[in-house]
Amino acid sequence: VQLQASGGGLVQAGASLKLSCAASGRTFGSIGTGWFRQAPGKEREFVAATSTSGTTYYADSVKGRFTISRDNAKKSVYLQMNSLKPEDTAIYYCAVKYYSGSYYSAGSYDYWGQGTLVTVSS
Repeated sequence: VQLQASGGGLVQAGASLKLSCAASGRTFGSIGTGWFRQAPGKEREFVAATSTSGTTYYADSVKGRFTISRDNAKKSVYLQMNSLKPEDTAIYYCAVKYYSGSYYSAGSYDYWGQGTLVTVSS
């Protein structure tokens, strides 16, 4: 399975960005996709996730501002990010999981993309 994350960039506070995660290869059997982020000097943290059935999960820090969605036909998952803040600056990674386990935990995911950088200036 290969994951390609894209859509990052440099924006001002209050702006919006939409990240995309496109999957290729043998994706059959995955049960969910998540977005995580890692800021400089910090640990990777959960942002949002969606199951293949459409259930969504969000970190408290992004609830009401970020929306995760999926297009199963395109094997793609998206992260719409609105009202961006400087503290959202990070490398954003998408990942897929095939087995049970918390959607909030990075250890539950089996394949990871390369990441896309989001920089929010104040």
